[in-house]
Amino acid sequence: MSGLRDIVLTDLERAGAFDDAERTFQMTEDEFRLFYEQTARPVWIYLARMTSDDRLADDLLQETYYRFLRTRTAFESNDHRRHYLFRIATNLVHDHRRRPRRERTPLDESAPVGSSERIDMGERAVRRLDLARAMDKLKPRDRSMLWLAYAQGFSHEEIAGLLGLRTSSLKALLHRARQRLIALLRAPGDRS
Repeated sequence: MSGLRDIVLTDLERAGAFDDAERTFQMTEDEFRLFYEQTARPVWIYLARMTSDDRLADDLLQETYYRFLRTRTAFESNDHRRHYLFRIATNLVHDHRRRPRRERTPLDESAPVGSSERIDMGERAVRRLDLARAMDKLKPRDRSMLWLAYAQGFSHEEIAGLLGLRTSSLKALLHRARQRLIALLRAPGDRS
C-alpha cells in the first residue's frame, strides 16, 4: 500500500504541485493575522453594503481572503495589499450579480437594513435607514464609488483602479453618483 502512495506522491512532486502551494502563500501566519484584524471589518462592511445581505457578505468575505492568500502578486506595501483585497471583493460582488438569479443566494427580506448593528432610537437611526435605502436604489457602480470614497476614504486613483475605471473620469462619475444619492435622500415621503 505504501508503494502506491510513494508513486502518487512522487508523481505529484514531479508535477510541481507542492512547490506551487509553497510559493503561493507569501505571508507568515502572524502577518496574515494582523492584516486580517485590520481589514476584515471594513471589507465585510463594504460587501454587506454592496450586496445588502449580511450572510452573503460573510461568504464573500471568506472567498475574498481565500483568493487573496492564493495570489502570487508581489505586494509593495500593506496599502497595496489592502487595495488588492478590495479589488478581489469588488470582483466577487460583480461575479455574484452576473449569475442568473436562480443560482444566487436568496436575500433575507425580513432582516432589517444594517442588521449587523443595533439601530439606535431617534433621528440618527432614521437618517441611517434613509441612507441605506437610498444607497440600495443606486446602481452598483455608484454604490461602490460612494462607499469606497466616503466610507473607506480611498483616493480617486485607488477607486478607479479597484473598479476598472479611468481616473480622469472618476471625479465626474463620483459627483453624479453623489447627486443621485442626494436626490434620493430629498425625495419626499420615500420612507418605505
